[in-house]
Amino acid sequence: MADTDRRTLAAEVREFLSTRRARITPEQAGLPVYGVNRRVVGLRREEVALLAGMSVDYYIRLERGNLTGASDSVLDALAHALQMDEAERTHLYDLARAATPSGRRATVTASRVRHTILRLLDSMTDVPAYVRNARFDILAANRLGRALYAPVFDSPLFARRGPVNSARFLFLDPAGQEFWTDWERGADDAVAFLRTETGRAPHDKALTDLIGELTTKSDDFARRWARHDVKFHRSGVKNLHHPLVGDLSLPYEAMDLPADPGLRLNFYTPEPDSREREALGLLASWAGSGTVVPPVNDRPHPRRTD
Repeated sequence: MADTDRRTLAAEVREFLSTRRARITPEQAGLPVYGVNRRVVGLRREEVALLAGMSVDYYIRLERGNLTGASDSVLDALAHALQMDEAERTHLYDLARAATPSGRRATVTASRVRHTILRLLDSMTDVPAYVRNARFDILAANRLGRALYAPVFDSPLFARRGPVNSARFLFLDPAGQEFWTDWERGADDAVAFLRTETGRAPHDKALTDLIGELTTKSDDFARRWARHDVKFHRSGVKNLHHPLVGDLSLPYEAMDLPADPGLRLNFYTPEPDSREREALGLLASWAGSGTVVPPVNDRPHPRRTD
């Protein structure tokens, strides 16, 4: 591992562990509190070491960014002491793997959508669906997915560069705050997911470039990035405002494609007889019927005129 990569990884580990430590009070950890003049936010290092059943010196070594050689039992104890959820625990393991020579192989991410997946999208005629990678590049969409995400696809950001990227739209196009009615939550989730991906694929240059661009151009992104939050993005409800059909509250599912590492299928499933179901029917009529949509990076992106 190059010295620059080693320093970058050490800084990532240090900030991740220190921010997890800072959010937990002694009371939350079940520890007694002596005195009122604590000079640290959250737990002290010696308190984390006590909870994890390790020496203070060893914990300090870990928090300074040296996870080399840390066993699964050590990582589990640390995750338990810092009350990590599943996403945080996975991120810790990813960081430890990156620190181990045998775990430093570049992660392979599929770059194109296979024809079988395109046919699957084509068959999903009554729900919006699209395929994206872990950088939020939308690589393919069905007709209704393209219609639902029209403000994203039509953004001037992508008129001369592609592919369409929902994270760039979210943070760099003012229309992003109109499209996501719960913008703060959407921004939090997007940054946490990208942070999770940096642990899984630390050598992805396109991902590093995207994060560098967003950090430089968006204070909102940079502030969230500094929190070192991580999150899985599997299911939930998206609150969107479409210029034609208004506000929508759409349950979604995000499914990894095991044969295509790094790609996932996202689709929205409104309740039957709901206003959202009616609105999507209107969008489907507006978009027309039949099959669409070729991979986004294979066609030009129209410039917005409004």
